[in-house]
Amino acid sequence: TQAMHLRIEIKNATIVNEGRQFIGTLIIDDDRIDEIIEGANVTPSIPVDETIDGTGCYLLPGVIDDHVHFRDPGLTAKGDFCSESRAAAAGGVTTVLDMPNCIPQTTTPEAFDEKWQIAANKSVVNYGFFFGATAGNAYELSKLNPRKVAGIKLFMGSSTGNMLVDNEVALRAIFENAKLPIMTHCEDSNIINQNMKVAQEQYGADPDIAHHAEIRSEEACYQSTSLAVRLAKETGARLHVAHVSTARELNLLDANDPNITAEACVGHLLFCDKDYARLGSRIKVNPAIKTEADRDALRQALNNGKICTIGTDHAPHRMSEKVGGCAKAASGMPMIQFSLVSMLELVDAGVMTIERMVQLMCHNPAELLQIENRGYLREGYKADIVMVRPNVPWTLTPNRIQSKCNWSPLEGHVFHWRVERTFCNGFPIFNRGHVTDEKFRGQAICYNR
Repeated sequence: TQAMHLRIEIKNATIVNEGRQFIGTLIIDDDRIDEIIEGANVTPSIPVDETIDGTGCYLLPGVIDDHVHFRDPGLTAKGDFCSESRAAAAGGVTTVLDMPNCIPQTTTPEAFDEKWQIAANKSVVNYGFFFGATAGNAYELSKLNPRKVAGIKLFMGSSTGNMLVDNEVALRAIFENAKLPIMTHCEDSNIINQNMKVAQEQYGADPDIAHHAEIRSEEACYQSTSLAVRLAKETGARLHVAHVSTARELNLLDANDPNITAEACVGHLLFCDKDYARLGSRIKVNPAIKTEADRDALRQALNNGKICTIGTDHAPHRMSEKVGGCAKAASGMPMIQFSLVSMLELVDAGVMTIERMVQLMCHNPAELLQIENRGYLREGYKADIVMVRPNVPWTLTPNRIQSKCNWSPLEGHVFHWRVERTFCNGFPIFNRGHVTDEKFRGQAICYNR
């Protein structure tokens, strides 16, 4: 259900867009941004139905998260498109790109269409999907509809079922046939399996979580990423390396090569191996969270062009599935509801400017996937907008969590930024702590290619 046609004015907010910030007024007309007027207390040329005072707040494009696992279909006890899209809305994320490792895996056109339908029925934010590469579907990849498919997700290590592709002949076929961006999970399975064997001999069947980064090591990441980069260079494929986790991998990337880019995930930017002692398996993710030096290098790469996008790899699990160590505890954590406020804390800490953060979380994902009419505050673009307020301390407690799994590694943390309002296609889907209309549905995104 869509609301009736409305003109909404958000006035006197600090608008952050395309490398600059200014005080101004933004007019939403139905599902579009109609007008952006610089200056304080300006009067719109056409009367409005509603005025929102944005004084003291920042107005940003809605965040585009290029990497989520919303667990629909088949794994819905962990999360589903209803609960996780609400978490997105509460976090100022208006568009999500969902990954193919659900049940059935999104590796056939039929599974892709089924998933599309699920999101259309359940999602309060906009959605797009990656198609999963397998050792057997390389030929299918060349026939995908570029207007409808976000890209191809390739697990070069670390996956369930037949989506793990680790032989070079099959990999090359995928890189040669892909007409769309390929997003890779790079971890060398042979190295990991060998490390796991050694660790289990030393520490027993389920080594303590402190050993996670030794088992899923820097070497495992580096070898796999260097293979991906080499294949991309040899085939001319468009490569986006997911969740880079080591300083060493950054050496493989060239800030001036538009054909090979990389993503950093919020977890790898916030945490380091010192946090395992405090948080245990809550921060167990693949690839593993590594050293403080790795974390600091990733933070630096946000500014030097080596990191192109910030995603979450939002991956809810029930708390009972997170019990255990390196072998038993599930890998993955829910992050989408608190990704924007967490990155705004890095802005406060001087890690990057707010303009740069908007570039990495909104503009760059839109450019990378050629998303139509979203990712910017521009007249004529879809009104996907988030209003955030600084200097309002609040503590993350479980009652605030929208994700179905109902936990967060950030519980107990005091944040100083708050998401005030989220607009999706001009509709106010989140307002001061509440998802406003459970019946509102986001749109499938289109790609300009």
